[in-house]
Amino acid sequence: MDADRTLSPLLGPACAAALVIGALACVLLPALPPLWASAPAAAVAALGWGLRWRGRTAAALLFGLAWTSCHGHWALQVQLPAGATAQDVLVRGQVVDLPKEAAGYTRFQFRVDASDAMPMLRGKRLQVLWHAPRGGPRRGPVGAGADQRHRLHAGADWQLSLRVRAPRSRINPGGFDGERHALLHGLAGNGSVRDVGDTRQLRPAHGLSAWRERTSAAIARQVAHPSARFIQALALGDTRGLSDVDWAQLRALGLTHLIAISGFHVGLVAGFAALLCSALWRFWPGFAGFWPRPQASACTAAVAAAGYAVVAGSELPTVRTALMIAVVALARVVRRPVTVAQGLALAALAMLLPAPLSVLSAGFWLSFGGVLWLLWCLPQGRPKGFAAMLRGALAGQGVASAALLPLAVALFGGTARLGPLVNLPVIPLWSLLVVPLALLGTALEALRSGAGQWPWRAAAWVFDASWQLMQPLAEHPQAMWWLAQGPAWALPAALLGVFWWLLPRGAGAVLAGSLLCLPLLWPARSAPQQGELELVVHDVGQGTAVLLRTAHHALWYDVGPPAGSEGEERILLPTLRALGQVPPARVMISHDHLDHSGNLAALRRQLPGLEVLAPRGSAIATAGTCEAGLRWQWDGVDFQVLHPLAALTAAGMKGADNEASCVLRVASAHGAVLLPGDIGRQGEQALLQGAADALRADVVLVPHHGSGGSSTPGWVKAVAPQLAVVSAGHQNRFGHPKRDVVQRWQAAGAEVLSTAESGAIRVWLGAQGLQLREQRLHAARWWDAAGRARSAAILSPIEQAAVGPEG
Repeated sequence: MDADRTLSPLLGPACAAALVIGALACVLLPALPPLWASAPAAAVAALGWGLRWRGRTAAALLFGLAWTSCHGHWALQVQLPAGATAQDVLVRGQVVDLPKEAAGYTRFQFRVDASDAMPMLRGKRLQVLWHAPRGGPRRGPVGAGADQRHRLHAGADWQLSLRVRAPRSRINPGGFDGERHALLHGLAGNGSVRDVGDTRQLRPAHGLSAWRERTSAAIARQVAHPSARFIQALALGDTRGLSDVDWAQLRALGLTHLIAISGFHVGLVAGFAALLCSALWRFWPGFAGFWPRPQASACTAAVAAAGYAVVAGSELPTVRTALMIAVVALARVVRRPVTVAQGLALAALAMLLPAPLSVLSAGFWLSFGGVLWLLWCLPQGRPKGFAAMLRGALAGQGVASAALLPLAVALFGGTARLGPLVNLPVIPLWSLLVVPLALLGTALEALRSGAGQWPWRAAAWVFDASWQLMQPLAEHPQAMWWLAQGPAWALPAALLGVFWWLLPRGAGAVLAGSLLCLPLLWPARSAPQQGELELVVHDVGQGTAVLLRTAHHALWYDVGPPAGSEGEERILLPTLRALGQVPPARVMISHDHLDHSGNLAALRRQLPGLEVLAPRGSAIATAGTCEAGLRWQWDGVDFQVLHPLAALTAAGMKGADNEASCVLRVASAHGAVLLPGDIGRQGEQALLQGAADALRADVVLVPHHGSGGSSTPGWVKAVAPQLAVVSAGHQNRFGHPKRDVVQRWQAAGAEVLSTAESGAIRVWLGAQGLQLREQRLHAARWWDAAGRARSAAILSPIEQAAVGPEG
């Protein structure tokens, strides 16, 4: 074919790579360039990209940065104003995704079509929680009357009374970034259903999302087996039935990429469609006179891939593969040769030009990165013979495992130890047998109700047989390899090291590549030294959870509110992994209230040997007694319980009373920390009378989240800290911390910080004195409005002196 028929370098791999690098550079910035500069820069760079000159690649890079900046500004403008007070509004719109029901609430995305009180919400999406009424049904939301007892269904139109607020996330080391999630999925804010009296369904479920939900329900009904939840995920991308335990086991086996519908599944659908079309053209040769068989097969494959991607929920790996297939089909139609690398480049361009913020997605890097590594390392061409195919499969799995290891560690904090071995038999079994059967059942069900039963049941049987064999591997305590967070430069160094590993023999150095990977795969852990103390006040919303670390031990003081629907712990354990800390063997619960002890059940499930201390009279099962006089030492650090007194508990004060909270004082050679739980005036007065000399501390957790019934003047004067930390939820309904309480601590010379504004707060008491780090400031990105505000503010006096041992 003539050279002038090939694709232009304008759309080639070099320009695509430059666009990706520019977009990545933009999302890594702490603040966006101003829109007035980004828009003209994008226009000029686009012109430079289109011209034939040596700077075309550089122009594509600048365009990627400027264009992503423009999209960032537009995405932030879509969201509700950051920091604005939550408002109650009446809205009308549609449930646009599959609602997820859990114990006590339903979560769903809602597109607002009309809102008289807030017209700016029109056309925007909200993430909505609908809590079940207390003492009422626990399965799905209900209305006020019997005629309004509707279960939420995808595609239904509703009128809802919502309390709406801007997207905001709890920020902890190694934790989930809710603001990034909202930005990536185009969510304008969060909402919660308030007044069920004004809530009613306007129109029954309809459209594609309603069909997906009906088909998913048909799978559950007709298969009638626990494995049906996996068939729902593989056939439709409906993962609502998968519990946190399921996801943990899939993660431990390295198989989450298969359940979440990988690009390979889309390729299978496209391949089957192309084969069917080709067979049809061969059977009726007259079709070729209207449309050549190669072009017809390619277009059929593209349509099938696009349709499956839509049915599966339009997740990134499926969209990426569908775009690549569409590019190849288009090349066939216009009769231009397209290599796999060019197809990948065109797919990246097709994805990033309309949505450059896709680089925020882990799926973008895993999907495109995996294909790039395989293209570079493996020989091209179709293998001949079974032995060649087996060698190719083994080589491909080895390359993917080694090449994607740095990305998996950086994105998820760890990887499955046995993932490469498990994937070898499971990928062909699930992808070539389970998935085709699941899709065949879906297609037959779409033609006639009940026709999909036998393929779905066969798929469930095959899946269950393999899943049962893998259960012992998934439940092994060492199945996952968790790693502490490394420095920011560790990922690029590790990628360079892997590149060095995979160079042809004689061209690289295994030792040098391994050394480059060490900062990521064996990061330095900043544990306290002998006699030093580290404090992490977690951002758990309206509650308390504190991690205390010494050189070789750790303790949780309170564990925060309940973990969620399935009980997987999502804040404390990820923080431990990010810090490289072994889980504590002991927990002290200040008192038996849900905002302090609600997460204990989840922790006990994942850490069965956990020792628990709680006040006498607590309802916590098998808990030891926490009362005044209890004392121990760890690594030169003294732990002493000051309250409650045995006389108080003997007099009838229960472990669920605020005033019976365990008050813990932790003293090191470099300073002391006081953790008073939720005591109020009565508890403070008792301590002032019985242990006033022991109250002096450098760091204090403000009692009862800063309520007006605590932090009395005498107490504040006795403690006299340098730093007072408030653990409270953002815009909580109690108004904590109260203004007069904050002013009282400030008047005593303390700096006051709140987890609501700072995220998790890390404090070090070591040889260099008192140091602290606010996680929202430390991990600030331009989509985090609170982080930007904290970054723009003057550093606190303690942070001016030092920002922590890790810089």
